[in-house]
Amino acid sequence: MIVKIKKLSDTAVIPTYGSEGAAGADLYSAENGDVSVPRGKTVLIGTGISAEIPEGYVGLVYARSGLATKRGLAPANKVGVIDSDYRGEIKVALYNQSDETQTVLKGERIAQLVVAPYLKAEFSEADDLSETSRGAGGFGSTGRK
Repeated sequence: MIVKIKKLSDTAVIPTYGSEGAAGADLYSAENGDVSVPRGKTVLIGTGISAEIPEGYVGLVYARSGLATKRGLAPANKVGVIDSDYRGEIKVALYNQSDETQTVLKGERIAQLVVAPYLKAEFSEADDLSETSRGAGGFGSTGRK
């Protein structure tokens, strides 16, 4: 599959895969300089790119595991959703969950993009739903007692 990428700035980097088996392509900071992310705060980081996600697919923006575990930086919304009809700049809202200010370097890898198919559901209001053994149990109801 081909995903068209448009560079919106001179500092933009086309997403790259870190290995042959990688599901996520790295997204890079295209800010004009380094960006400080204070502890407990969220900063919007531009990638300098827009994408043409094919119809029937979605771009999902996930944390980079190393950035999240070693420096406490991860997307504030946990998973970003890029719809196939969105043509604006892809930005990542990085939240700093560490105890100290973190610096995102110009050109640094900040998140990863997974392009995946999805099914579009039709929703229908109903008076009753089918019965299951789980029923309305949620929030850990199937785990340890």
